[in-house]
Amino acid sequence: MGKTAVEKIFDAHQIDNPFEDICVLRLDAVFCHEITTPVAINDLVSRGLDRVFDPGRIKAVIDHVSPAKDSKTALQGKILRDWARRHGISDFFDIGANGVCHALFPEKGFVRPGYVIIMGDSHTCTHGAFGAFAAGVGTTDLEVGILKGVCAFKYPKSMRIRISGELASGVYAKDVILSILGRIGVNGATNRVIAFEGPVVDAMSMEARMTLCNMAVEAGATSGICAPDRTTVDYLWPFIKDDYTSREQALAAFSAYLPDPDAEYEETLSMEVTDLEPQITYGYKPDNVRPVREMAGTPVDQVYIGSCTNGRIEDLRVAAAVLKGHRISKNVRGIVSPATPKVFSQALAEGLLQVFMEAGFCVTNPTCGACLGMSNGVLAEGEVCASTTNRNFYGRMGKGGMVHLMSPATAAATAIAGRITNSILYKG
Repeated sequence: MGKTAVEKIFDAHQIDNPFEDICVLRLDAVFCHEITTPVAINDLVSRGLDRVFDPGRIKAVIDHVSPAKDSKTALQGKILRDWARRHGISDFFDIGANGVCHALFPEKGFVRPGYVIIMGDSHTCTHGAFGAFAAGVGTTDLEVGILKGVCAFKYPKSMRIRISGELASGVYAKDVILSILGRIGVNGATNRVIAFEGPVVDAMSMEARMTLCNMAVEAGATSGICAPDRTTVDYLWPFIKDDYTSREQALAAFSAYLPDPDAEYEETLSMEVTDLEPQITYGYKPDNVRPVREMAGTPVDQVYIGSCTNGRIEDLRVAAAVLKGHRISKNVRGIVSPATPKVFSQALAEGLLQVFMEAGFCVTNPTCGACLGMSNGVLAEGEVCASTTNRNFYGRMGKGGMVHLMSPATAAATAIAGRITNSILYKG
């Protein structure tokens, strides 16, 4: 019997099998940020275990509240900063060099096909877009990972989602994953890895694949994963060019993590997306999804474009194309946060930030802050936000606020109209 991609990764990394269905895996990287890691650091220190397994394989960033907004968040940053210095962690990204972790770390070449990665953050699944197994973990697992470079997981079960057809104008990866959530629900992939396959996925950029995998956890999945291909190699080439004689050789090496044709999946779901419309959430669960047209006319107070889901250069280009030549509604405050300094610089060089500012948007530094209601765009009670983020839980962006998730294109159009609307109305 053949194996899935994630089964191959587990087999290549397994160093112990203490119970029949439990595998202890060797980690290629441990990612850290200032919200969840300081708790682990303090506990390790209190136990007399203030050390790291390999400073070269730990990557750390301050990204959720950047810069610090109060004494508490300043302390969180200080704990992470001092720890990184203490242990010689060179890949630590402090204020000025920092960005949203799940955009910054791939951009730095820290994710490769076949890797096993953990982080104390549920959206670590984003990195599965590269053909890696990447999972969010709790404090105890994070501590063990930092200390020993290992983590225990149940042997993976996989769910395959095959996506075929051709995306219509104004429809993007965000619409695809929202439609999947609407179909399978928030528990539809619990304790499974979602393997995204099919011609639509094959045609997607790495940025779009990251959007798909980023929201796999909203269906309960441990991770999402896309098969590595030439697109993957091209994205990573600046970082791997000294390891391979050619892109073809790199592709051949990465093919070790392709699923076998006779691999078995717990479930296979086929989706034809040619007729898919732009999607949006309502209510307080990510699977409360419907077409944008069914929500058209709903007033909003804030529009937010950014996050680990949709703050990359591709997303800003899409939003700017809608906004160009328009002003946002006087009843709306628009906020855009490029996900990394590189994205910020690219957007500046391409004139995208000028488009946003001329349209009336506030352009902020790279940060996760608004997404989880910590800074840079918190909602007041009763306010409504059209957002390119990944969660619409009650109070997610501020106590008593309502969040509608959508693509950058839909968010940009909504900012212009001051109410939810389809981006196709504004594209020239």
